[in-house]
Amino acid sequence: MAEKKPAPGQRLPAAERREQMLNAASIVFGERGYTGATTDAVAKAAGVSQAYIVRTFGSKENLFAETASRAVDKTIEIFRTAAQGVESPQELIREMGHAYVKLVADRGILLTMMHVFTMGHHERFGRLARDEFMRIYRVLHHEIGMSPKEAEKFLAKGMLINTVLGMRLTDVMEAAPDVQELLECIFTQEEAQTVADLISGYEPLPPAARGRTSS
Repeated sequence: MAEKKPAPGQRLPAAERREQMLNAASIVFGERGYTGATTDAVAKAAGVSQAYIVRTFGSKENLFAETASRAVDKTIEIFRTAAQGVESPQELIREMGHAYVKLVADRGILLTMMHVFTMGHHERFGRLARDEFMRIYRVLHHEIGMSPKEAEKFLAKGMLINTVLGMRLTDVMEAAPDVQELLECIFTQEEAQTVADLISGYEPLPPAARGRTSS
């Protein structure tokens, strides 16, 4: 998602600057994971100093926690919007599936969630992952009205989509018919191509933004 840049000499309001840094953090953590990302890499991606990142968030751990919760917030917001006005369970599942595909356009959101969901061993992030995963389930079940079984199937497909994104499986779908076959079971044919186009448009972080330490 393109960042809004201030006019020359104009300072961004604090809330917008924070969102800019969180968006950059989502991209960096999504690509590199918690261990591979650094506050310096996030600072470079956001166009601010590392000192400003640390001053704003306190630590890389705090930054990752807020970035992960923001990813869940945005996911839930899209799900709630997709569920508005639907008239049947079948339409609900279809619209929610389309909504999940739309999340791919916001680079880093789904992959950041995938990273935190693999950190159950971590004292802080394990608790965060469990709380945030169940927050999504409760919205699907209690607010949107999916049955527990429907929510289970939807979440399972979501985790499969996250895995496909993490592997960049769409990169080889034209060369491997069975990959395309699998992707068209997960997505519609049109959605599969949309996802492939979005992922191919992701530019990898430059070496300077990848970082060499875990700080």
